[in-house]
Amino acid sequence: MSLESPQALVTSANRILAREGILDAFGHVSIRSPTIPDRFFLSRSLAPELVTEDDVLEFDCAGEPVTPTSRALYSERYIHSAIYRLRPDVHAICHHHAPSLMPFCLSDIKLSVVSQLGAAIGKIVPIWDQRTEFGATNHLVKCDAEAVSLARCLGPHNLVLMKRHGATVIGSNLRDLVFRSIYSCRNAELQLRGLAHGEISVLTDDEITLAGQFREATLNRAWDYWLSRLTND
Repeated sequence: MSLESPQALVTSANRILAREGILDAFGHVSIRSPTIPDRFFLSRSLAPELVTEDDVLEFDCAGEPVTPTSRALYSERYIHSAIYRLRPDVHAICHHHAPSLMPFCLSDIKLSVVSQLGAAIGKIVPIWDQRTEFGATNHLVKCDAEAVSLARCLGPHNLVLMKRHGATVIGSNLRDLVFRSIYSCRNAELQLRGLAHGEISVLTDDEITLAGQFREATLNRAWDYWLSRLTND
C-alpha cells in the first residue's frame, strides 16, 4: 500500500501523536476520504501507538463502517462524522486528552497564543460543555446529537476545548492537523509555565494572523522530523 494511502497516513499520524505525547492509550485520528468526500478513514478501537494499516477502516457520513465488521470501534467516532458533515473544509481530525491542555478544560484559564508556532491554534478557542444540552453524562461523545452539538460549537475555528474532557482539533490536511495538535499542546505548556512566574505577554490577533500562515514546506519539514523519530526508535 502506498505511503500516501489514507490507511498509511492515518497509521503514521496515530504513531506520531503517540510518540510526541499527545495521544496515549486513548484518543483517535481520522482523515477524509480523498475520493469519496462523505466518507473518512479511522482506526478500529485500539491504542494509537499500536495502529497498523490493517486496523484502519472506512466510515460513512453517519459514522458507521462502510464494510460491516465485528471488530470493536471507537464509541466517539461520531465526533469525526459530524465535523466532516458540517465542515467541508476539514480533511483531518484528532480527538485527544493531552495533559497540557486539560487545565484549560478544568478551569477558567483562557488558552492564549504565546508562541509563533502556537499561532496554529487560531484567534478563538471555543469551549463546549456537554452538560449545557445533555445534563449528566459519562462525558463521552457517543451519539450523533452530542457530536453535532460539539461540531456547532467548534464552528469555523481550529480547535474546541471540551469541559472536563479534552480537545478536538481539525486540519485542512493530515500534516496540518498533526502540526496543530502538537504545537497547540506545546503552546499550552509554555503558557502554563509562564503563568507560574506572573503575568504573561500573548500574541495579538494581527500577530496570530501573520504568524499562523504556515507554508506547506514548513508542515512537511515538521512531519518529516516526527516521522524520523518513529523510525529511529
